[in-house]
Amino acid sequence: MTDDVQRTADLFKVLASPVRVAALLRVDEQPCSVGELADHVGVTHTLMSQHLRVLRMSGLVRSELDGKSRTYHLTDEHVAHILRDAVHHAAEEAPHGN
Repeated sequence: MTDDVQRTADLFKVLASPVRVAALLRVDEQPCSVGELADHVGVTHTLMSQHLRVLRMSGLVRSELDGKSRTYHLTDEHVAHILRDAVHHAAEEAPHGN
């Protein structure tokens, strides 16, 4: 297995969480704080912080100190493009397969 294949599989593992996908789509629209993301997604601040840690460690988001709070920003436009395409694909009404 090549390194590229492994990195791709690792990326999809990170994206396998609906909470992380929703957070990434939101920070693609605009930078957000933990609280804003938690409220938008409908999870606790603690849970959102845990998911943001995974996203930071994978290099998909970065945080900046904005006054007394941290603001999260998307770091990889390629991932944003993949997510937008996936959401568009999932929303299509035509059945696929069989």
